[in-house]
Amino acid sequence: MQDEITYRLLKTIEEDPTQSQRELSKSLGISLGKLNYCLKALTDKGLVKARNFRSNPHKADYLYLLTPAGAEEKARVTVRFLKRKMREYEQLEQEIAELQNEMR
Repeated sequence: MQDEITYRLLKTIEEDPTQSQRELSKSLGISLGKLNYCLKALTDKGLVKARNFRSNPHKADYLYLLTPAGAEEKARVTVRFLKRKMREYEQLEQEIAELQNEMR
């Protein structure tokens, strides 16, 4: 699983653990099947746990929670994701400067 998807999924779950899989897939811009795969991978790694809402009549609805290991992994993934985005930003800055020089 890519760091970007892992980061965005862990962040979204942390912010709103009550979102359904359909809502999560829509907000992340990925297919429901891919989201299901990612959630299963995170659950298998012990980073996310899924609980049924006890009082919810729709037993298919789950509450997704980050485990302590999930919170630690989110921090690590955030650092890696930020470093990658900063490198991309620096490369874009350089490309823009080169294009501006060409136009002069």
